[in-house]
Amino acid sequence: MRRLVGLVAALVLGSACGGSGGGDGGAGPVGSAGSTVREAVDPERIGPQGRVAQFVVQCTLSHEAYDDPIVYPDQPGMSHLHAFFGNEMVDADPDYDRVSGAATSCEQRQDTASYWAPALLDGAGQAVEPVSMTAYYRPGFGVDPATVEPYPAGLMLVAGDRTAAEPQSTDIVSWSCGSSSVRADAPMRCPATETLRLLVNFADCWDGEHLGPEAATAVTRPPTAPGDDHVHDGGADVTPFSAYSEDGSCPSTHPVPIPMLQLAIDYPPVDPSELSLASGSITTAHADFWNVWDQAKLEQEVELCLNADRVCGVTD
Repeated sequence: MRRLVGLVAALVLGSACGGSGGGDGGAGPVGSAGSTVREAVDPERIGPQGRVAQFVVQCTLSHEAYDDPIVYPDQPGMSHLHAFFGNEMVDADPDYDRVSGAATSCEQRQDTASYWAPALLDGAGQAVEPVSMTAYYRPGFGVDPATVEPYPAGLMLVAGDRTAAEPQSTDIVSWSCGSSSVRADAPMRCPATETLRLLVNFADCWDGEHLGPEAATAVTRPPTAPGDDHVHDGGADVTPFSAYSEDGSCPSTHPVPIPMLQLAIDYPPVDPSELSLASGSITTAHADFWNVWDQAKLEQEVELCLNADRVCGVTD
């Protein structure tokens, strides 16, 4: 399985993809919607894998709730506690039309998608409030950027194993201090000047048919990939309908390359020794995504940044 270590980068402030932000990157081509792409020069984005296209969204905490529209659809209060980012109307109701166009806690106001993860709990069982969440959208490792297709409207994805009893692969779930390239399979003690960061990498290949778990097909995973990126304990039968690419290619059962979403959730530096998650121990880290983006804006970002193989920064 391809390695994702080193793909996360420090956030590129002041530059924009599909926006009019400033920054050190020079003006790029004018997109079809009349916006200008500004390419950022970010040394942390250039490593052994070379230059990697991306666009970035920053969000704050929207709300916390015992809801999950993917695993416990139409069953309010049945889930463990989740921290939600982005769409402010998302709860247990999986109705796309109801939440489409709702207010968002993301700086990109057209990113009305929803991102959520189990609440991080301290030693007293109290939720640690996240500082922020950053969503990095990139091609899968080694995948031809020109082939990446936007998520279809309404697509639901889950990454990480809710039932894991052992540490998960850091290719999928990892912890760091701020934007450090050092990754670990459990939280570490971070300096007071840094955040504790949870990183979750989503699958980047789609079966081309199913939007949600209620009618999904079997998944093809790389043989060395541990765990299952769509397993949850109880609730709906979340059968995988996405898969991770391998050596730059999607499996034949999931032939459509989609953006590889990486969520980076930042928390205040806290004592890691007694931390747990609302889903169970620290090993059960996972995250969920529901594509309720303004679809035209999402398609523009994919075209101008990912398909064009441009390193874009924060979209606005």
